[in-house]
Amino acid sequence: MPQESAVYTHGHHESVLRSHTWRTVDNSAGYLRDALQPHMQILDVGCGPGTITADLAALVPDGQVTGLEHAPDVLRQARATAADRGLTNVRFAVGDVHALDYPDDTFCVVHAHQVLQHVGDPVQALREMRRVTKPGGIVAVRDSDYSAMTWYPEVDGMADWLRLYLRVARANGGEPDAGRRLHAWARQAGFTPDAITATAGTWCYHTPQERSWWSELWAERTVGSSYARIAVDGGHATTEQLDRIAQAWRAWGAEEDGWFGILHGEILCRV
Repeated sequence: MPQESAVYTHGHHESVLRSHTWRTVDNSAGYLRDALQPHMQILDVGCGPGTITADLAALVPDGQVTGLEHAPDVLRQARATAADRGLTNVRFAVGDVHALDYPDDTFCVVHAHQVLQHVGDPVQALREMRRVTKPGGIVAVRDSDYSAMTWYPEVDGMADWLRLYLRVARANGGEPDAGRRLHAWARQAGFTPDAITATAGTWCYHTPQERSWWSELWAERTVGSSYARIAVDGGHATTEQLDRIAQAWRAWGAEEDGWFGILHGEILCRV
């Protein structure tokens, strides 16, 4: 069975987790919410610090949610998140989406948020997600599309950030424009067209608080996370170039007219 071959571009630097812990079902999985029922068994692939996982568990009080993560260290935070909310129907495990350690037809819903853009074989990942989903169940996936990200005003250096990120992510074995490809990958994984509902969702940052938060976490990520090390070690950028990109993020964040939009592809696939 294939195993993970891609390198996770973001890593789990504090600036990355600051973004991940902001995510909830409401702002990141609204397209799935209406399909949830109280008794469901859910697998949350790539759960990270567990904020979406915990929300899912609260929405299925008579069911069970399993948060799966490839990087074991972040699961300490995920377990703490669930414990702080008093949730007893959630558990966490280490695993690889390319080779899920669960029998066929185990879960009512298999969910993955911002995962397929980082894996080496997204079609195989979807095949595995489909395999462990019960007949009549749902595979739910949402991924951003970096080339579709847009901002205002056009601060010098921001376009350099996007070009560099696309280059580094692809060199790591991922596909940063996953959002636009999800429905096609689902068909390749064996879902019929009539079983796939494809939609799009957005995040938008424009208030002073949102601009400050978003620009600062990306400025820090650009120079201090594993992304920075990979960019330099891979010959994609120098530390001086990364410093200039971080400065560009802060300059954009200081713009009173600043606005940043992120497009996501979403799919609900019936098994």
